[in-house]
Amino acid sequence: MTSNANAVKRLTTGRRGFLAGTAALGIGAGLSTHAIASHVAADDETTNFSQRDQDLPFIGAEETFSTRELMVLNDRLFLEDTGLAELGPRRIGAMDEAGLNVQILSAHTPGVQNVRGQKGIDFAYRLNKLLVDGPMATYPGRFKAFATLPLQNPEASADELERTVREDGFLGCLTNGIIGKKFLDHPDFEPLLARAEALDVPIYIHPGLPPEEVFDIYYSNMRPEYQKEFQDQVLSISAYGWHQEVVTQCLRMITSGVFDRHPKLQIIIGHMGEGLPFFYERVVEKMSEVTEKSLDKPFEQYFHDNFWFTTSAFPQTELLDLLLKHVSVDRVMFATDYPFADMKTQTDWFRGVALPREAKEKIAFRNAEKLFGIKV
Repeated sequence: MTSNANAVKRLTTGRRGFLAGTAALGIGAGLSTHAIASHVAADDETTNFSQRDQDLPFIGAEETFSTRELMVLNDRLFLEDTGLAELGPRRIGAMDEAGLNVQILSAHTPGVQNVRGQKGIDFAYRLNKLLVDGPMATYPGRFKAFATLPLQNPEASADELERTVREDGFLGCLTNGIIGKKFLDHPDFEPLLARAEALDVPIYIHPGLPPEEVFDIYYSNMRPEYQKEFQDQVLSISAYGWHQEVVTQCLRMITSGVFDRHPKLQIIIGHMGEGLPFFYERVVEKMSEVTEKSLDKPFEQYFHDNFWFTTSAFPQTELLDLLLKHVSVDRVMFATDYPFADMKTQTDWFRGVALPREAKEKIAFRNAEKLFGIKV
């Protein structure tokens, strides 16, 4: 069994309790939501924002699915009861209740990116076609999709991305953390990055499972109670580890010159920036000093030119406030992280955020419409 397969096996039970728990869960850069809100409500301090914007449409940019075949591959059959494999009335009902107009579907991490050879290529094709022939055909307009790619074969991945975009109307692709032992800045993935740029479609970088070596060094703990409760496993993924991994991958892409070689390439990251807003000023300050002569642009400019951020699973106004302090509202999109987070909780939260209608529309659906070339 490969190290990644061992990681999946090890994390299977530990994720169950955590996933159940998570289900309960400025106009421009530099202008906070609180500053905007104070301006909007200046003439009416009693404005009840929770009652505003009940007609607001939503596009959900990180909405997960799986199949029994994929769950068998990744040793995650227990996830069936979360609604991952249900792409019919149950999901549509939850969308209607929440007021979510469109879900952009993506395969559950790690997808098929660790499956080698023709098996991985065929598996990715089946998953992509399942969406086209299934929910996208049954519920026209309610579902869009990011392509699942056989990333062990970057050339085949580039070809499958192009096929799904041109033939099936997919909106881009989604990757899941580290690919084997490589990030997307590795030269092996140049064909995929170049094709995404040429097609003018984004790559959504979603977290993935840590390699065995990373888990052993950073997260393993020999205390019996930790092993029994799977505390170290959860620490390595949803609670902390994979958010840091996504930011690391993004910073590597900047420092290695990915966006100098592919200036129009667009990257999406979720979970309110995966912790990047907290570190933003520190990262920019320190990295600007050492990249001034090696990059084509100031370090921070890449965040404004090449990155998009979604709100998935983080319905916390203070975090949105921090994100909007550093990036333009034109670069933020709504997402729920369904079924690991409750859709209605997310939409109810955002309707109550104290932002002007124009800003809320941008985050809720207009930015996604612009980036993906779709309409609610």
